[in-house]
Amino acid sequence: MRCKSRKNPTFTYVIVIVISVFCYLNSLDGDFVHDDIPAISLNPDVLGTTSIIQLCRDDFWGTPMSDVNSHKSYRPLTVLTFRLNNWFFGLHQFWYHLGNVLLHAICSGLFTRIALTIVGLQMHFAALAGALFASHPIHTEAVAGIVGRADVLACLFFILSFLTYHDYKWRCKKHIILSCLFASAGLLAKETGMTVLLVNLLYDMYISWTFIKKAFTDMRWNEETSLFCQRMITLCIAIIILVTLRLALLQGTLPKFSNQDNPAAFHPLSSVRFLTYSYLAAFNFWLLLFPFNLSHDWQMGSIPLVTNILDYRNLFTCLFFVFCCWTVYRILTDFEYQRHTPVTLGLLFLITPFLPASNLLFTVGFVVAERLLYIPSMGIILLVVYGGQILSHKIALNFHKSWPVTVGFFLLVVLYISKTMQRNQDWKNRESLIKAGLSTVPSNAKMHYNWANFLRENSQRELSIEHYREALRLWPSYASAHNNLGTLMKSPFDAESHFLAAIQFSPNHVNAHYNLGQVYRKMNKTEKAVQMLKKCLQLNANYISAYLLLAKLYDGHIAGRLLRHVTKLQSTNANYFAYYAQWLHKKRRLAEAIHNYKKALIVCSTHKNSLIGLAHVYRDTGYLSRMRQLLIRGCNWRPF
Repeated sequence: MRCKSRKNPTFTYVIVIVISVFCYLNSLDGDFVHDDIPAISLNPDVLGTTSIIQLCRDDFWGTPMSDVNSHKSYRPLTVLTFRLNNWFFGLHQFWYHLGNVLLHAICSGLFTRIALTIVGLQMHFAALAGALFASHPIHTEAVAGIVGRADVLACLFFILSFLTYHDYKWRCKKHIILSCLFASAGLLAKETGMTVLLVNLLYDMYISWTFIKKAFTDMRWNEETSLFCQRMITLCIAIIILVTLRLALLQGTLPKFSNQDNPAAFHPLSSVRFLTYSYLAAFNFWLLLFPFNLSHDWQMGSIPLVTNILDYRNLFTCLFFVFCCWTVYRILTDFEYQRHTPVTLGLLFLITPFLPASNLLFTVGFVVAERLLYIPSMGIILLVVYGGQILSHKIALNFHKSWPVTVGFFLLVVLYISKTMQRNQDWKNRESLIKAGLSTVPSNAKMHYNWANFLRENSQRELSIEHYREALRLWPSYASAHNNLGTLMKSPFDAESHFLAAIQFSPNHVNAHYNLGQVYRKMNKTEKAVQMLKKCLQLNANYISAYLLLAKLYDGHIAGRLLRHVTKLQSTNANYFAYYAQWLHKKRRLAEAIHNYKKALIVCSTHKNSLIGLAHVYRDTGYLSRMRQLLIRGCNWRPF
């Protein structure tokens, strides 16, 4: 991978970009999977049914930021790119995947520029760094998973901000402001994008340390220190503004997470939280070094809490923090001479973007998220490649050859490419993704729950029940697993026990209340059924199925009022107008039945049930000619 010309890095950039595209060619035909469905295919902001202004008011999932149920993840720039995808190509997955791959290729090329121009790696080692970033398997969730575009886009603006700030050929006040604007765009792509401002400040302080120290020792303000202070003030103002705006977007409420999202956060003992979070930091570091056991979900028992100081995992945590302390020590001792600037920058890239996900600043709604390691991976790659460059020089001095190190890195790149392409296959569809997750973390209750849902949808009842029960064995308070398992029980008493358990563990579980109401109806416990359905509507006033079931339990004007209310809630659905009209017809309220059948036909002129139903009403009212016309119209209609 050694370039032909040391002065012309174009060939290096081309090689890195080609590798980054090649690694993800087999991801282009993947489906919408996992979070892609709620974030894209069901998101009104992406589908274009809301205005751009509303898009800027909503969170990543299309819920208003002011809503108490909002996830509070504000990423309008990423959502806008999804909306543009939909505008030009519709919900065709290929173009969404292609957008991710192209963004990843740009990030890979720009990272290579950092390694070459800012870090100062030798040409072929800069190429190796770029190739490792382009092919790193930890990136598959961010690139092959469409919603991972938020991380890739944030990384793009992160790198642009860093390059704009630290490229000395053009650094001036205007470019410092431009760097801050890129960081602001990174924030609008994903929150981690703005951490580049802190990286810029700390790295600037490091490279300006000689002048800063001289100003203090000589008691004289030199020009370089003065310029640094100006840059520092600009960055601090930008950080304060962006943090203030981001906090204001929370609108007084924080996102709500459950015990299953982040078990350590809900543990009462601070010692357990400290030990677990420390181990998770080490675990993320391990994934960056050895990205070969990967999963799209690490929640609900995937990584047990560290509850005992004698837990063997604490040894790994200690080794990780010893490494961090040793690296920081080397940086501090090198402050005067700055012979190993790649180590400083590598550590800044590794730690700073990871801080928002570390649970140290605030609680997050996940245990481990591989997509969040997209930006920190630049840090570990710089550390590893720079170490390889030093090792290569030492081998060359002692043995007069350095090719073994280059060959070793080349084989690592090949191994990464192979693993990435294999991991892309896991992201092809829902089935392959869940299977891959089960093989990696069989102790994850959520994985068994998702697999059981898939099996149920594919009419594999017995196997589905088995995995629901395994999910409950691993996580006994899993309300949704109890609810879905209850729907598969043949005995109403078994179903009742599971629905009651779901409500016990999650009192606001709407589906469990509705399903329990259905069970009580089958058991002829009408009063209990009505009680459950009313509770269901208290939790969700738009739950249509609950209104329809209540209408069956009631008779007379109450049932009619409920059905009429449904037509108001679903005024664009012809089925509910026809259903209400059918009920009116049975009650011999023929004029009202005709009126509602006509409303259904206004919504859908070819609605066959409405055509036939209206014909029957005309027959009962004596309009035989109109009845024949409608029957002929209904019989001749064929769906396209």
